[in-house]
Amino acid sequence: MVHSPRELNAVQMASEFKAGAPAADLEQPLAAVEQQLLALGLALHQQDAAAVDRVAAGLHLALAAAVDHFAHAARSGGVPMPLRNRLAQAGGQVAAQREALARATASLDRAIDVLIPRVAPSSLYGAHGGNERQAHTGGSLLA
Repeated sequence: MVHSPRELNAVQMASEFKAGAPAADLEQPLAAVEQQLLALGLALHQQDAAAVDRVAAGLHLALAAAVDHFAHAARSGGVPMPLRNRLAQAGGQVAAQREALARATASLDRAIDVLIPRVAPSSLYGAHGGNERQAHTGGSLLA
């Protein structure tokens, strides 16, 4: 059990020493995620749909690789706090970009609805159950 700040510091340094090798292994996948996030932000800013698709696929692969590396490191000794913080920050950036894209998509959908109104399907009955068929002129129907 740790009792003093000195003991706590010694335990922390020992854990960082043990996590030093995995930290080097985690740096590359995390840097790849960060690079893909920057590229995605740039593609979104430039409104380049082809680049967004391409970079989003790369980001997906980089995230999968990083999660795999981080999960393996967590099982075999732990992940250093600075790298955990960077991964959490990258996750926050992904969520923020996803939210911004959803807002932009909703805005575009509203603009399209204004420019091209949707034609309501013709129905035989209205919302209150009344008959809304066009009246037939020029003849009668007998039952």
